[in-house]
Amino acid sequence: MTYFLIPLAAYSLGAVPFGLLLCLLFKGVDIREHGSRNIGATNAGRVCGFVFFLAAFALDFGKGLAPVIFGGALAKAYGAGASLEWVKILYGALAIIGHSFPAHLGFRGGKAVATSFGVFVGLAPVAALITFAVWGFFFVAFRYVSLASMAAAVAAPIAYAALAMNRGEIVRRSPILYFTVLVAVLVLFRHRSNIR
Repeated sequence: MTYFLIPLAAYSLGAVPFGLLLCLLFKGVDIREHGSRNIGATNAGRVCGFVFFLAAFALDFGKGLAPVIFGGALAKAYGAGASLEWVKILYGALAIIGHSFPAHLGFRGGKAVATSFGVFVGLAPVAALITFAVWGFFFVAFRYVSLASMAAAVAAPIAYAALAMNRGEIVRRSPILYFTVLVAVLVLFRHRSNIR
């Protein structure tokens, strides 16, 4: 039952549309009808103001980090052992899927940047810090959140691989590397309208 409930909780937490809820509760605005019509932090900030961007980003980040940290701790307590890394990846992936494809919103969710970043911090904090630095550089240089987000998504697996090789690890055997590549592809796919 525990192994069923934790993945369900990870998806359900990921599916909470914080950007949409914050703007509805405090501004009475449905951001699905304004701006980019996306439910994520960027559109919340665009429509309702910078404070809403920060709040939505922090909450979306948290719903990516929490399943990896707490779900991983529970799995460890139940004896996950050598498979713990895979379990953390599974919980993080479910949170990202919940954010991107929430069932209660017709599977029309956000672009998965903040939630994916939270998951990445839980899996590889140093590589995540480098990724955030890349995001910051591109945002300051070009003033486009979407461009910075795509650059960070591409940088994530590169940063992880570089650090792993520096530690002498066999990178091709790391599930985190392949997971970050898949997440990068998802983020780029979700930003296809920005690319156009």
